[in-house]
Amino acid sequence: MSDYILSEETRAKLKKVSTASVATALFKRGLRTQFIQGVSPVAWKGEVMVGQAFTLRYIPAREDRNPITVFRNPDHPQRVAMETCPPGWVLVMDARKDARAATAGSILITRLALRGAAGVVSDGGFRDAAGIGALDMPAYCAKASAPTNLTLHEALDINVPIACGDAPVFPGDVILGDGDGVMVIPAHLADEIADECTDMEIFEEFVLQEVQAGAAVIGLYPPTHEESQRKFEAWRKKTGH
Repeated sequence: MSDYILSEETRAKLKKVSTASVATALFKRGLRTQFIQGVSPVAWKGEVMVGQAFTLRYIPAREDRNPITVFRNPDHPQRVAMETCPPGWVLVMDARKDARAATAGSILITRLALRGAAGVVSDGGFRDAAGIGALDMPAYCAKASAPTNLTLHEALDINVPIACGDAPVFPGDVILGDGDGVMVIPAHLADEIADECTDMEIFEEFVLQEVQAGAAVIGLYPPTHEESQRKFEAWRKKTGH
Protein backbone atom coordinates (compact mmCIF):
# COMPACT_ATOMS: atom_id res chain seq x y z
CA MET A 1 0.00 0.00 0.00
CA SER A 2 1.15 3.55 -0.71
CA ASP A 3 2.45 5.57 2.23
CA TYR A 4 0.57 8.59 0.89
CA ILE A 5 -2.18 9.99 3.10
CA LEU A 6 -4.78 12.17 1.39
CA SER A 7 -4.99 15.47 3.28
CA GLU A 8 -8.31 17.17 3.88
CA GLU A 9 -6.95 20.18 1.99
CA THR A 10 -6.26 18.13 -1.13
CA ARG A 11 -9.55 16.26 -0.78
CA ALA A 12 -11.42 19.59 -0.65
CA LYS A 13 -9.65 20.83 -3.78
CA LEU A 14 -10.34 17.65 -5.71
CA LYS A 15 -14.03 17.72 -4.79
CA LYS A 16 -14.28 20.90 -6.88
CA VAL A 17 -12.68 19.54 -10.06
CA SER A 18 -13.89 17.28 -12.85
CA THR A 19 -12.72 13.99 -14.27
CA ALA A 20 -12.10 15.85 -17.54
CA SER A 21 -9.63 18.22 -15.89
CA VAL A 22 -7.88 15.34 -14.12
CA ALA A 23 -7.66 13.38 -17.37
CA THR A 24 -6.02 16.35 -19.11
CA ALA A 25 -3.56 16.92 -16.26
CA LEU A 26 -2.57 13.24 -16.25
CA PHE A 27 -2.27 13.19 -20.05
CA LYS A 28 0.24 16.04 -19.79
CA ARG A 29 2.31 13.65 -17.67
CA GLY A 30 2.01 10.83 -20.20
CA LEU A 31 -0.72 8.90 -18.37
CA ARG A 32 -3.45 7.90 -20.82
CA THR A 33 -5.33 5.00 -19.21
CA GLN A 34 -6.40 6.30 -15.81
CA PHE A 35 -10.12 6.62 -16.67
CA ILE A 36 -12.13 3.59 -15.53
CA GLN A 37 -13.88 2.44 -18.69
CA GLY A 38 -17.49 1.32 -18.73
CA VAL A 39 -18.70 2.52 -15.32
CA SER A 40 -21.24 5.22 -14.54
CA PRO A 41 -22.97 6.54 -11.42
CA VAL A 42 -25.73 4.36 -10.07
CA ALA A 43 -27.47 7.66 -9.24
CA TRP A 44 -25.59 10.93 -9.77
CA LYS A 45 -26.29 13.37 -6.95
CA GLY A 46 -24.03 16.23 -7.99
CA GLU A 47 -21.23 15.67 -5.45
CA VAL A 48 -17.75 14.64 -6.57
CA MET A 49 -16.47 11.42 -5.00
CA VAL A 50 -12.90 11.60 -3.65
CA GLY A 51 -11.02 9.04 -1.59
CA GLN A 52 -8.08 6.69 -1.60
CA ALA A 53 -8.47 3.24 -3.16
CA PHE A 54 -9.07 0.12 -1.09
CA THR A 55 -9.22 -2.77 -3.57
CA LEU A 56 -10.95 -6.11 -4.02
CA ARG A 57 -10.00 -8.51 -6.82
CA TYR A 58 -12.35 -11.07 -8.32
CA ILE A 59 -11.32 -13.98 -10.54
CA PRO A 60 -13.60 -16.23 -12.62
CA ALA A 61 -15.57 -18.49 -10.29
CA ARG A 62 -14.70 -22.16 -10.30
CA GLU A 63 -17.89 -24.02 -9.50
CA ASP A 64 -16.49 -26.35 -6.83
CA ARG A 65 -15.09 -23.39 -4.89
CA ASN A 66 -18.13 -21.13 -4.95
CA PRO A 67 -21.32 -22.74 -3.66
CA ILE A 68 -23.77 -20.45 -1.85
CA THR A 69 -22.46 -21.81 1.46
CA VAL A 70 -19.16 -19.92 1.13
CA PHE A 71 -20.94 -16.83 2.43
CA ARG A 72 -21.04 -18.56 5.84
CA ASN A 73 -17.26 -18.24 6.01
CA PRO A 74 -16.40 -15.22 8.23
CA ASP A 75 -13.20 -14.78 6.23
CA HIS A 76 -14.95 -14.48 2.86
CA PRO A 77 -13.01 -11.66 1.10
CA GLN A 78 -16.11 -9.86 -0.18
CA ARG A 79 -17.55 -9.59 3.31
CA VAL A 80 -14.18 -8.77 4.87
CA ALA A 81 -13.65 -5.94 2.35
CA MET A 82 -16.94 -4.34 3.40
CA GLU A 83 -15.85 -4.46 7.06
CA THR A 84 -12.24 -3.28 6.59
CA CYS A 85 -12.35 -0.55 3.93
CA PRO A 86 -11.24 2.51 5.95
CA PRO A 87 -13.65 5.41 6.48
CA GLY A 88 -13.07 8.08 3.85
CA TRP A 89 -11.68 5.57 1.34
CA VAL A 90 -13.25 4.20 -1.86
CA LEU A 91 -13.74 0.46 -2.34
CA VAL A 92 -12.68 -0.39 -5.91
CA MET A 93 -13.59 -3.82 -7.29
CA ASP A 94 -12.02 -5.60 -10.24
CA ALA A 95 -14.55 -7.95 -11.86
CA ARG A 96 -12.72 -8.15 -15.20
CA LYS A 97 -15.40 -5.90 -16.77
CA ASP A 98 -17.92 -8.76 -16.49
CA ALA A 99 -21.26 -7.33 -15.40
CA ARG A 100 -23.28 -10.51 -15.98
CA ALA A 101 -23.18 -11.05 -12.22
CA ALA A 102 -23.15 -8.65 -9.30
CA THR A 103 -20.09 -7.82 -7.26
CA ALA A 104 -22.24 -6.64 -4.33
CA GLY A 105 -25.79 -5.74 -3.44
CA SER A 106 -27.58 -3.08 -1.43
CA ILE A 107 -27.14 -4.73 1.99
CA LEU A 108 -23.35 -4.91 1.71
CA ILE A 109 -23.04 -1.48 0.13
CA THR A 110 -25.30 0.00 2.79
CA ARG A 111 -22.97 -1.43 5.42
CA LEU A 112 -20.01 0.09 3.57
CA ALA A 113 -21.74 3.47 3.50
CA LEU A 114 -22.64 3.38 7.18
CA ARG A 115 -19.03 2.59 8.01
CA GLY A 116 -18.09 5.92 6.41
CA ALA A 117 -16.63 4.91 3.05
CA ALA A 118 -16.28 7.72 0.51
CA GLY A 119 -17.67 5.58 -2.31
CA VAL A 120 -17.59 2.31 -4.22
CA VAL A 121 -16.61 1.47 -7.80
CA SER A 122 -17.03 -1.82 -9.67
CA ASP A 123 -16.44 -2.67 -13.31
CA GLY A 124 -18.96 -5.48 -12.80
CA GLY A 125 -22.59 -5.39 -11.80
CA PHE A 126 -24.55 -4.37 -8.70
CA ARG A 127 -27.74 -6.10 -7.59
CA ASP A 128 -30.51 -4.13 -5.87
CA ALA A 129 -29.20 -1.08 -7.72
CA ALA A 130 -32.17 1.09 -6.73
CA GLY A 131 -31.29 0.62 -3.07
CA ILE A 132 -27.65 1.48 -3.73
CA GLY A 133 -28.69 4.53 -5.71
CA ALA A 134 -30.77 5.76 -2.76
CA LEU A 135 -27.73 5.91 -0.49
CA ASP A 136 -25.91 9.20 0.10
CA MET A 137 -22.59 7.48 -0.66
CA PRO A 138 -21.53 7.66 -4.34
CA ALA A 139 -21.55 4.35 -6.21
CA TYR A 140 -20.40 3.43 -9.72
CA CYS A 141 -20.79 0.19 -11.65
CA ALA A 142 -21.09 -1.17 -15.18
CA LYS A 143 -24.81 -1.98 -14.89
CA ALA A 144 -27.45 -3.53 -12.69
CA SER A 145 -27.24 -7.32 -12.48
CA ALA A 146 -29.38 -9.71 -10.42
CA PRO A 147 -27.23 -12.89 -10.23
CA THR A 148 -25.00 -13.20 -7.17
CA ASN A 149 -21.26 -12.84 -7.67
CA LEU A 150 -20.78 -16.54 -6.94
CA THR A 151 -22.30 -17.49 -10.30
CA LEU A 152 -19.35 -15.93 -12.16
CA HIS A 153 -16.90 -14.28 -9.74
CA GLU A 154 -14.77 -15.41 -6.82
CA ALA A 155 -13.63 -12.68 -4.44
CA LEU A 156 -9.99 -13.52 -3.84
CA ASP A 157 -7.62 -10.70 -2.88
CA ILE A 158 -8.00 -7.60 -0.73
CA ASN A 159 -5.91 -4.44 -1.14
CA VAL A 160 -3.68 -5.60 -3.98
CA PRO A 161 -3.00 -3.87 -7.32
CA ILE A 162 -5.93 -4.43 -9.67
CA ALA A 163 -7.32 -3.44 -13.04
CA CYS A 164 -10.73 -1.79 -12.93
CA GLY A 165 -12.27 -0.95 -16.29
CA ASP A 166 -8.78 -1.22 -17.88
CA ALA A 167 -7.33 1.34 -15.46
CA PRO A 168 -4.48 0.29 -13.15
CA VAL A 169 -5.42 0.87 -9.52
CA PHE A 170 -2.91 0.56 -6.70
CA PRO A 171 -3.98 0.59 -3.06
CA GLY A 172 -3.81 4.18 -1.85
CA ASP A 173 -4.28 5.79 -5.27
CA VAL A 174 -6.78 8.65 -5.23
CA ILE A 175 -10.15 7.95 -6.84
CA LEU A 176 -12.22 10.84 -8.23
CA GLY A 177 -15.71 10.32 -9.60
CA ASP A 178 -18.21 12.74 -11.13
CA GLY A 179 -21.21 12.51 -13.44
CA ASP A 180 -18.99 11.41 -16.33
CA GLY A 181 -17.23 8.55 -14.56
CA VAL A 182 -14.14 7.79 -12.48
CA MET A 183 -10.46 8.75 -12.71
CA VAL A 184 -7.58 7.09 -10.88
CA ILE A 185 -4.86 9.50 -9.72
CA PRO A 186 -1.53 7.88 -8.80
CA ALA A 187 -0.99 8.67 -5.14
CA HIS A 188 2.33 10.47 -5.61
CA LEU A 189 0.68 12.92 -8.04
CA ALA A 190 -2.48 13.69 -6.08
CA ASP A 191 -1.42 16.94 -4.43
CA GLU A 192 0.00 18.53 -7.58
CA ILE A 193 -2.94 17.35 -9.68
CA ALA A 194 -5.29 18.98 -7.16
CA ASP A 195 -3.45 22.29 -7.44
CA GLU A 196 -3.17 22.21 -11.23
CA CYS A 197 -6.80 21.22 -11.76
CA THR A 198 -7.99 23.93 -9.39
CA ASP A 199 -6.30 26.51 -11.60
CA MET A 200 -7.60 24.75 -14.72
CA GLU A 201 -11.20 24.87 -13.48
CA ILE A 202 -10.87 28.60 -12.73
CA PHE A 203 -9.54 29.28 -16.21
CA GLU A 204 -12.26 27.21 -17.86
CA GLU A 205 -14.92 29.11 -15.92
CA PHE A 206 -13.55 32.30 -17.50
CA VAL A 207 -13.39 30.69 -20.95
CA LEU A 208 -16.98 29.47 -20.76
CA GLN A 209 -18.18 32.96 -19.84
CA GLU A 210 -16.27 34.38 -22.81
CA VAL A 211 -17.72 31.77 -25.19
CA GLN A 212 -21.22 32.38 -23.89
CA ALA A 213 -20.65 36.08 -24.63
CA GLY A 214 -19.78 35.26 -28.23
CA ALA A 215 -15.97 34.88 -28.17
CA ALA A 216 -14.21 32.55 -30.60
CA VAL A 217 -12.17 29.71 -29.10
CA ILE A 218 -9.09 30.20 -31.30
CA GLY A 219 -6.56 32.13 -29.28
CA LEU A 220 -8.73 31.84 -26.18
CA TYR A 221 -8.63 28.12 -25.44
CA PRO A 222 -5.72 27.63 -25.07
CA PRO A 223 -4.88 31.32 -24.49
CA THR A 224 -2.34 31.76 -27.30
CA HIS A 225 -3.33 35.39 -27.82
CA GLU A 226 -1.84 37.86 -25.33
CA GLU A 227 -5.15 39.69 -25.15
CA SER A 228 -6.87 36.53 -23.91
CA GLN A 229 -4.34 36.14 -21.13
CA ARG A 230 -4.70 39.80 -20.13
CA LYS A 231 -8.49 39.49 -20.03
CA PHE A 232 -8.20 36.39 -17.87
CA GLU A 233 -5.90 38.07 -15.37
CA ALA A 234 -8.24 41.05 -15.16
CA TRP A 235 -11.25 38.76 -14.71
CA ARG A 236 -9.47 36.78 -12.01
CA LYS A 237 -8.60 39.95 -10.11
CA LYS A 238 -12.15 41.24 -10.40
CA THR A 239 -13.77 37.99 -9.28
CA GLY A 240 -11.25 37.16 -6.57
CA HIS A 241 -10.46 33.71 -7.98
